[in-house]
Amino acid sequence: MMRRSPFPLLSGLILTGCATGAVEVSEAGIDAPLQYAAQLPPAGVDEVWWTAFSDPVLDALIRQGLEANLDIAAARERVRAAEALLRAERADRLPGVDGAADAGVAIDDDGASLTAGAGLVGLFDPDFSGRLAAEIRAAAADYAEADYLRADQQRVIAAAISSQYIEYRRTGAQLELLEESTELQQQTLRIVTLRFEAGLAANLDVRRAAADLAQTRARLGLIEIARAEAEHALAVLLGEAPGTLAIASPPGEATIPDYGLGPPIGTPANLLRRRGDILAAEARLMRAAAQVGIEQADLRPSLVVPSSILLGDGTIDGLFSSFLATVGAALDLPLFDGGRRRAEITAARAELDASFAEYLQTFLLALGGVENAMVAIQAYQERGKSLGEAIEQSETALGQSNALYREGLTSLFDVLDAQRQLIASRQSLIDNHADLARAFIALHAASASENGSTQE
Repeated sequence: MMRRSPFPLLSGLILTGCATGAVEVSEAGIDAPLQYAAQLPPAGVDEVWWTAFSDPVLDALIRQGLEANLDIAAARERVRAAEALLRAERADRLPGVDGAADAGVAIDDDGASLTAGAGLVGLFDPDFSGRLAAEIRAAAADYAEADYLRADQQRVIAAAISSQYIEYRRTGAQLELLEESTELQQQTLRIVTLRFEAGLAANLDVRRAAADLAQTRARLGLIEIARAEAEHALAVLLGEAPGTLAIASPPGEATIPDYGLGPPIGTPANLLRRRGDILAAEARLMRAAAQVGIEQADLRPSLVVPSSILLGDGTIDGLFSSFLATVGAALDLPLFDGGRRRAEITAARAELDASFAEYLQTFLLALGGVENAMVAIQAYQERGKSLGEAIEQSETALGQSNALYREGLTSLFDVLDAQRQLIASRQSLIDNHADLARAFIALHAASASENGSTQE
């Protein structure tokens, strides 16, 4: 028996539907929260969420990915396969007719003679047990699941392309920061070198400044690795070989695009009607319910109606000399099987319970994804403000340290420390900007429908 569900209306509908194996899950309602725990300011009304980045390069990449991605292509073919299997199941409800012919040699007291026969053999199952209807429901659920998974694959791929593109742009911003930081440290090294040559600084100061410069330059290789990985991941997502993708240079290439006003995210209940993975889990639930109906049908009598039309009297010469038509009926009454059929029903009901639990789990995970993204957005927005203030203070501190160092009123250690703090704060702001963009991506990917829109 199914355990008590935190969503009583849905579980009640499932239990009443189990008697026939037909469950109308789409009519069910989950007691979802009326709103998300975290709240964001009202959003705009853009058609698809990624256009809020106002980046034509990203728009073009996503269009290409939705058309050429191989995972999406595979999902489309699975939809075609599931549709064909559904047609096959529906065809079983129609009478079937096969042609039959035989030939041989008959030997008797008069010698050997050739024999031949031809005709048509038909079979019709009126589905008294309901098995065929249940098998059609199962195939229809498989088809719905394949189509929902195709839609969900588009949602996932759009988010993956956006995330990798943000990483690609982040590395571009890091390369620009690396160049600025190197120039800043080179200036400090020149000043220290001049002071050392004038006898105003120790050789230790020169070595410290040179070491900081070398440490900054050493980051170049790591950035290039991350940039190449993002570019190669984008290529695969777009159905191209890694290393062959040419990404157009967007406006302000060395910056990470800001996220403007995107489409509204709706309410938690909206997830049930537009998230492809939730709808696919619902379809699997319906398929499990149909499987219960299939197993239950084995407990009922089944009836098939065979028929045949035979031509000829058994000899070659008399092949078309006679005509015989027969129609019969075959009734199958299940009597005793040692409990096998009922055990199979029990197993099917257990699978139905498991599918129901997976359906609820899928919804809760989607709900958690939206909540996590909204909390992250708020946190990154606040962190960005603090980092902006930290950069401003570090720039002032560095300017004062340089001035005092030139006058011999402070040590090089204070200058280098101020430099490190400024570079670290700038790096953190770049990372925070990218993390904020990815949080917006995660938010709309968690609440978006097939075409990326989060509107109803």
